[in-house]
Amino acid sequence: MPGVIELTLDHQFLMSSAVTDSERALTTRAIEIHGGRHLDVLIGGLGLGYTAKAALESDRVARVEVVELVQGIVDWVAKGVIPLGPELMADARFRAVQDDVFERLRRPPARRHDLILIDVDHSPDERLGETSDSFYAHANLALAARHLAPGGVFGVWSTSENPAFEAELHETFADVRVEPIDFFNETTGRDETNWLFLAR
Repeated sequence: MPGVIELTLDHQFLMSSAVTDSERALTTRAIEIHGGRHLDVLIGGLGLGYTAKAALESDRVARVEVVELVQGIVDWVAKGVIPLGPELMADARFRAVQDDVFERLRRPPARRHDLILIDVDHSPDERLGETSDSFYAHANLALAARHLAPGGVFGVWSTSENPAFEAELHETFADVRVEPIDFFNETTGRDETNWLFLAR
């Protein structure tokens, strides 16, 4: 497929610009569930920028901060190497910083966010780094919840269902929704499903 960009890390496939339905849905569904305006959005994982772009497309969003572990990806966006880079950088509401979002959410909050969206690992069971190993359990989810403003929404993107993680969310949050996102992957030529875990 012409014009497709793929992002890999240590030879592990992360994402492709050909398939962005579920990354964008993570943002749009969280905004819908929240229902408010002037939203402060924290996104864990910059990738190719589609999750952040979906937030900036909403006039209900006042601020988007993306926390990305790899400084090179932050630099690619700033320099326009990633196609969405110039568009993201031109929006005054957008900010990208280098940090480990899992470690940040374990620390006491410096500010609180209306949406916290995590799109880093393949799934709670298939993780890309050691710092997220215990993040998907109740103890760390409770620490992350401290970073939410009242009525805030916490969202996690995943390639698969995960009943164990869903149970941990129910232990932590009052309202939990698990939503499949079905799409046709033109690269593989088949229908696929990703999953959104949304809680408040």
